[in-house]
Amino acid sequence: MEPLSSTKQNNHNNLTKPSSLHVETPPLDEPSPLRKIMVVASIAAGVQFGWALQLSLLTPYVQLLGISHTWAPYIWLCGPISGMLVQPIVGYHSDRCTSRFGRRRPFIAAGSFAVAIAVFLIGYAADLGHMFGDNLEKKVRPRAIGVFVVGFWILDVANNMLQGPCRALLGDLCAGNQRKTRNANAFFSFFMAVGNILGYAAGSYSKLYHMFPFTKTKACNVYCANLKSCFFLSIALLTFLATAALIYVKEKAITTEKTVTDEVDGGGGGNSMPCFGELSGAFRELKRPMWILLLVTCLNWIAWFPFLLFDTDWMGKEVYGGTVGEGKAYDKGVRTGALGLMLNSVVLGVTSLGVDVLARGVGGVKRLWGIVNFVLAICLGMTVLVTKLAQHSRHYVDGSIDPLPPSAGVQAGALALFSVLGIPLAITYSVPFALASIFSATSGAGQGLSLGVLNLAIVIPQMIVSVLGGPWDALFGGGNLPAFVVGAIAALASGILSIILLPSPPPDLAKSVGTSGGGFH
Repeated sequence: MEPLSSTKQNNHNNLTKPSSLHVETPPLDEPSPLRKIMVVASIAAGVQFGWALQLSLLTPYVQLLGISHTWAPYIWLCGPISGMLVQPIVGYHSDRCTSRFGRRRPFIAAGSFAVAIAVFLIGYAADLGHMFGDNLEKKVRPRAIGVFVVGFWILDVANNMLQGPCRALLGDLCAGNQRKTRNANAFFSFFMAVGNILGYAAGSYSKLYHMFPFTKTKACNVYCANLKSCFFLSIALLTFLATAALIYVKEKAITTEKTVTDEVDGGGGGNSMPCFGELSGAFRELKRPMWILLLVTCLNWIAWFPFLLFDTDWMGKEVYGGTVGEGKAYDKGVRTGALGLMLNSVVLGVTSLGVDVLARGVGGVKRLWGIVNFVLAICLGMTVLVTKLAQHSRHYVDGSIDPLPPSAGVQAGALALFSVLGIPLAITYSVPFALASIFSATSGAGQGLSLGVLNLAIVIPQMIVSVLGGPWDALFGGGNLPAFVVGAIAALASGILSIILLPSPPPDLAKSVGTSGGGFH
């Protein structure tokens, strides 16, 4: 075969420059057995266990260390920043990794090891801060906060290192087989729901630390000890699942060679970060359907992120009337919120397996996405009503700083909101990724970086909410409702744009294209 450099020099005019969205892959082998696909997909349960603990327990934990509600969202900037930077880098280099252990497995192993280090730092932040000189009598513990921030950023980077290669390995195992791809995505979504349920169940149990009695120390109270115990279980689950997948599922090493895209585009030799060069080129080549999809996705995540960030905090403060670090009402609310998130995950898991049926029932995926965005807007608006009812019915016992728990009706209403929100969340985890795959396929672009571009429409809104959410709430006297109301407005706008502007995907393609986010099962 004629060398590519010679071909480029002699037949430059005959070459069509490929899209920046296109990523070449090695020749595909036969699809792997379903049991291997399930073993790899099960890693999602270990990863999502950790995410569930973050969403349910870490915001209250950072406030316990002395970070105020106004500043707590800045800690969460790590997630979107690492998603924006780490996923493209890891994805790009895992595509081209020539390790004898395979392309994806080294990144999965490294990510799992980094998760273990990170959760140790987070769980023992209070103890390490006290060892380094924090005064436990003071509300703010600066050294513990420093250890926590380092561990938290490592955790988010590690989780992003894990997710991308896991999804890519599933694609490799399916070898382009559409049926296997749909099954792989169904299993991945299912195990995500399993991880969520386990994580939220662990977070809602107040006596888990009895399994590890050494976790309760002078610097670490019962809430902190429960968090440590949850993370120990998270490490054990992820280690077991990742080790099983790495041992059981083998990859073929690839040889070092430049792809057609690299050669025609200049190889990237003058660019130390070629993945970002390709990502930049992808934006210039996006078609109108993808731009509309990015806009709808952006608004959708502006709606979601305030609730995902402060859902258990809302239960502890607004619904149960508790104060961080004072009494038991706040902790009870957080645990009830974790129970709500577990119910949310059950609904999410069931709904994710029926997205295709729901889409056919309402007349298409774009209409389905619009409808569930309206449901999201209504639910976020209903948080105001639940809060007002909880405040109106709040009672105190003489001599106690803690209010009595809210009435059964208020608790049931709050848990019902958590449960119903599992339906739009399942659509959010599947439909945007499916549409990105479909639109990129119809435009002739590759799907790899198309999904990377979509990821930016998810992480940038998260960064905006993280920076502005706390100050925005502070303008109205603190609390979580101002950000929830903005989320409701964004969800309403996202639903309207989805129905009016978002193009309908070709029916045949919509049935056949597998997705990275759970997709059409």
